[in-house]
Amino acid sequence: MLLHSLFDALALLAALALYRWGPVPSAAPTPWQTHPLYLPAATLGATVGAYLLGSLNLALTGIDGLARSIEGALLGAILGVEGLKAATGMRGSTGVRLAAPLALAIAVGRIGCFLAGLGDQTYGTPTDLPWGHDFGDGVPRHPVQLYESLGMVAFLGVYFYLLRRGHPLATRAGFYFFVGVYAGQRFLWEFLKPYGTILGPLNLFHIVSLWLIAYAVLFGRRELLVPCPTPAPSPPLRA
Repeated sequence: MLLHSLFDALALLAALALYRWGPVPSAAPTPWQTHPLYLPAATLGATVGAYLLGSLNLALTGIDGLARSIEGALLGAILGVEGLKAATGMRGSTGVRLAAPLALAIAVGRIGCFLAGLGDQTYGTPTDLPWGHDFGDGVPRHPVQLYESLGMVAFLGVYFYLLRRGHPLATRAGFYFFVGVYAGQRFLWEFLKPYGTILGPLNLFHIVSLWLIAYAVLFGRRELLVPCPTPAPSPPLRA
């Protein structure tokens, strides 16, 4: 688990560096400056969501113990922030600047999950594909952690391309774009994991992914439909 912890730290540092020095939409708000309780709401929601859904998924799979989940943390943070926004009357997207850093953090962090092996409980189902990976039990499995990492790298490529062109999907609805892409690819990879199911072939994270996709579509569409404020005309120059 030492490698896992190392990559967790690298993921955090990479996300902070991208947030500080990476390209961002010019009008994007600084999330934690929008309200004094923004950061506590996001942090508490992410912590509760990570451990609650991670541990519940293990229980549904028949494994005792505590676990954390990236998707659970994302869901919890969203619920915490959206609850705060509803209670305080905040409008509009506050997470645009977080889209790329979060995607990069997941891309790096999932490498740690891959290197942690069977003990991390994030490995895939057995496969005969040539890139199947033996995590130590002699069974080649889908390296779903790397699938997820590559999915986030692909998202970053598209996101930065759209951002450079000033596309509103990146400049205004970037956070919802990230959530939708992450949840969509996560929904697919969940079919390649040996987790306990709760609704037909769907496991807990399938359901969470569907909720996140719906959230991203509804809130992203609402954000894109709000007209951009028109800047006031400059006063005429005087001689």
